[in-house]
Amino acid sequence: MRASLDRIAAIVIKEFRHLGRDPRALLAVVITPVIQLLLFAYAISFDVDHVPTIVVDLDRTTQSRDYLRLYEGSTFFTVVSEADTMDAVDQAFDLNQAHLAIVIEAGFGRQLASGGTGQVAVLVDGSEPTSARISQAYTVAANQLYNQQLTRQWAQAQGLDLSSLGGLEPRVRTWYNPERRSSDFLIPGLMVVIIAIVTVQQTAVTLVRERDLGTEEQLDVSPLRKVELMVAKLLPWTAIAFLDVAVIICLGQWLFDVPLRGDIGALAVGSALFVFAALGLGLLVSAIAPTTDTANILALLIAFLPSFLLSGLAFALDQIPVVLQWLSYAFPARYMVTISRVVFLKGGGFAEVWPELLALAGYATVMILVSSALHGRRARR
Repeated sequence: MRASLDRIAAIVIKEFRHLGRDPRALLAVVITPVIQLLLFAYAISFDVDHVPTIVVDLDRTTQSRDYLRLYEGSTFFTVVSEADTMDAVDQAFDLNQAHLAIVIEAGFGRQLASGGTGQVAVLVDGSEPTSARISQAYTVAANQLYNQQLTRQWAQAQGLDLSSLGGLEPRVRTWYNPERRSSDFLIPGLMVVIIAIVTVQQTAVTLVRERDLGTEEQLDVSPLRKVELMVAKLLPWTAIAFLDVAVIICLGQWLFDVPLRGDIGALAVGSALFVFAALGLGLLVSAIAPTTDTANILALLIAFLPSFLLSGLAFALDQIPVVLQWLSYAFPARYMVTISRVVFLKGGGFAEVWPELLALAGYATVMILVSSALHGRRARR
C-alpha cells in the first residue's frame, strides 16, 4: 500500500511540475471558467420583459385610449410606435422593430357603449417561440383584466353590488425561486457544464501527450500499475477543478446573488465525485484517441453537447424524447445538475441527493477502470 501511494505521489509531483512549466496553460484553466461563466450568465436568459409593441388604433375614441393604457402602463410591454395601417405592422415585424401588435378595429368604442363586443386583434411574432408564448399569455391576462373593469363599470351603472357575488381567488406562489430569475436557474447548472468542458478537455490529451513526448514506454516498463497511473493523472486536475468550482460559486453569489441554501458538504462531495467522473471520461478519450487533435475534438463533443442538452440545464429532461432521456444517464452532468439545483435552490442535503451521489461514484469508478483497461490493452500491442 505504501509503495502504491509513493508511485502515485511521484506521478502527481511530475504532473504539477509539468503544469508549473506551462503557466499559460495553467492560467487558461483557471481563467477560462470565469470568462465562460460571465458570458453564459449574461448571454443566456429566459426572462421576457419590455416586449416591443406596435399599436394600430383605428377607432381613436376614449374607450380605445383607455384600453391601450393597459399596455402602456405595464413593464412587460413597451409601445415603440403607433401606426394607422396594417402595412406598418408587417414592416415592424420584418425589421424586428416590434414582436407584438395590438390592432383596435373601428367602432370599438361604439360597441362597448351599446353593450356589444369590441373587436381587438393581437398579432404575435412567432419567430421566437418563448417570447411569443409568454406575450400571448400576458395579453390574455391583460384582456381579462380589462373585461373585469368593464363588468364593474356596467354593474355600477345598473346600481348593482358585485361584492355580494361569490368567486374564485387563486393564490399562486412560486417556491425556491419566487422572482423566477433566470440567473438562479442557470448558474448552478452552468457551473456543471463549465467544469465538464474544462476537465474532460484537459485530461483527454494527458495520455496522448505522453505518447507524443515518447514517455509512454517509460511508464509502461515502470512498476506503476495502470490504475495507479490513472489516479495519479486525475489528482492534479481534481485540485484545479475544485478551485474552479469555488471561484464559480463565489462569483455566482457575489455578482448574481444566487442563493446557496442547502448543505455545502453535500455540494462538495457531489462536486468531487463529478470531477472524478468527468476526468475519468477524459481519460477514456485519451486512452482511445490516436492523436492530440482527435482527443480534443472528441472531448469537445462529449463534454459540451451532452452536458448542455442532456443535463437538464436548458431543457427539462421529462420534456425531451424518451430515447434521449435514457441516453442522458450516460453522462455525469445529468446527476450533478440535479445535485447543484437541489442544494443551491431547494436547500437540500445528503438525504435528498444520495441517489445522484451513488450514481456519480459508480460512474467515476467504471470510467477509471475502463480507461485503465483500454490503456493497458493499447500498451501491449
